[in-house]
Amino acid sequence: MPVALGPFLTGLLAAKPQLRINILIWDFAALYAGEREWNSADKFTAGCDGRIRFCLDSSLPLGSSQHQKIVVIDNAIAFSGGLDLTIRRWDTSEHLAGHPLRRDPDGKPYPPFHDVQCMVEGEAAVALGEIAAARWTAAGCTVEGCEAAAGDRWPASVPAGARQIQAAIARTELRTASQPGVDEVARLFEASINTADRFIYIENQFTSATEIAEMLARRMADVPALQVLIVTPKAHASWLESQAMQGGRGGFVDPFIAAGVADRLRILYPAVEDGESSAAVMIHSKVMIVDDGFLRVGSANINNRSMGADTECDLAFEADGEEHFEFIRGQRRRLIGHFCGVDEDTIADNEDDLLGFLDRHAASGTGRALLPIDSETAPVGAMADIIQPIADPKHPLNLQRAARRMWTPRTVLAVAGTVAALAGLALAWQTTSLRDFADIGYVASVISRYSQSAFAPLFAVMAFVLGGLVVFPVVVLIAATAAALGPWIGAFSATAGVLLSSLLLFMIGRFLGHKRLQSLLGARALRVQRRIVGKGVVAVAMIRMVPVAPFSLVNVLAGASQLRLTDFLIGTVIGMAPGIIVMAALGAQIADFAKNASWSNAIPLGLTIVLWIAVCLAVQFVVTWWSGRRA
Repeated sequence: MPVALGPFLTGLLAAKPQLRINILIWDFAALYAGEREWNSADKFTAGCDGRIRFCLDSSLPLGSSQHQKIVVIDNAIAFSGGLDLTIRRWDTSEHLAGHPLRRDPDGKPYPPFHDVQCMVEGEAAVALGEIAAARWTAAGCTVEGCEAAAGDRWPASVPAGARQIQAAIARTELRTASQPGVDEVARLFEASINTADRFIYIENQFTSATEIAEMLARRMADVPALQVLIVTPKAHASWLESQAMQGGRGGFVDPFIAAGVADRLRILYPAVEDGESSAAVMIHSKVMIVDDGFLRVGSANINNRSMGADTECDLAFEADGEEHFEFIRGQRRRLIGHFCGVDEDTIADNEDDLLGFLDRHAASGTGRALLPIDSETAPVGAMADIIQPIADPKHPLNLQRAARRMWTPRTVLAVAGTVAALAGLALAWQTTSLRDFADIGYVASVISRYSQSAFAPLFAVMAFVLGGLVVFPVVVLIAATAAALGPWIGAFSATAGVLLSSLLLFMIGRFLGHKRLQSLLGARALRVQRRIVGKGVVAVAMIRMVPVAPFSLVNVLAGASQLRLTDFLIGTVIGMAPGIIVMAALGAQIADFAKNASWSNAIPLGLTIVLWIAVCLAVQFVVTWWSGRRA
């Protein structure tokens, strides 16, 4: 039979005329399109006469995923674990640093990959079949019923690890209008941790669920003999995962330090070295072993979303007799030895000081070892704080609620006020004595005099600094800079100018202090400060997008408040970015309008303003949702 999955399934259909294959996959969000084949259903079903059926599960809320990894065959044999049937998952148990066959379809090599899948038969297989059928139905697809096949279907080439062992299934299912949610995954973590007395072994792709860390730390504090070993990846491949999951890993260690039990904890990653090449093994498995009497293998990560935002399915086994204890103990020893390049007997001989053995083994310079994770490399700061609740939520993203929170009467008035302010500012440019100076064409012409100079961006930045000191309309400066210097240099110069002007005025406000400014500026200053203090990046970004006060005034009042400088600058970039990008992209139209005002070029400029407002509202919607999640 062919080795590749698609041709293999096609070959099975040819060999077995009665066979039907049903494949349910998550109808993934566009965010993951670069990592997945968008036309996989067409590839698999081509020429199969309808005997391969795909069901794209789009029933889950935005931000949630169908994360179960289940294969059920005739309701007689079933698999559950962490393995996805996709690219960049193939490897051998040796996890060589370089393997000629470990390449994706484009021929690009990828690092060693480790995962664990569990095969069961009997009642456990039937139960997994029921779960698969239920998900198929929940996705709005129909699937034919299947009775469990009679006879012994266990493949002779696979030795059974245990027989007649107590088995259970733990799920995470999302609450719907007709069905309550299921939180068995989270409850099983809590129950199993609270029974631990000696040793907990964990393999998991993510460690960002601080509630699990707190449970482990509390149990270790209550049981002085308890030790915990967690094997996890050194780093994550994508930027999104590094910001969300790897960023959350830094906070995962804090409860252990606070409880004073960190010396009995190891969070390690496997490294391999073959001659001159070395690599960190990617850990994708989800395994937990407690006191050699409890084994868990499944799809649930130790992150927030596996506890309530995604669908998950774990198999759990509990020892009943020495034979079962020996089976689970053997799995733990085999897995640890697997990463260290030693056999089970070596692990058994060092059980009395296993964590110390792992430390000494790593320090010996061997080619295979479990090495400490450097927690200092975890992303920190406001960007990680923004990404994490979106990428790793505890519950499905409730964007409908965010929309209701955003479109309040106050928001509608603010948007209307912004439009009116822009119109009023345009009218003031035409009717007051400032019209000769606060005119886009005039400012653009001044900046254009130096556009051929290497110092042109510097002149534009200084214009923002001076303009901020005299409360000059920042919108005019952005538009004029884009018109004079072009989209790329204009956008860069405007961004630098906005930041430098904001920083200068922020420091002036910090020097003056909030009481002095309130006495000078009155109640309005107090209202603006209340919008800023305690809300950080979110407040600054929202005020920048739908301003409640002039640009310069906001800068000074932010400095006079207790707002952190980093939050202020990041919020300024997020809030001002939509306008800068739109103005830079349409700088030519702005310049044309400034030189030759007419209806033909006024319409594109008007559309520019509308687009600016639309982009601002879209970004504000995301910020509103995030602030609601924080609350």
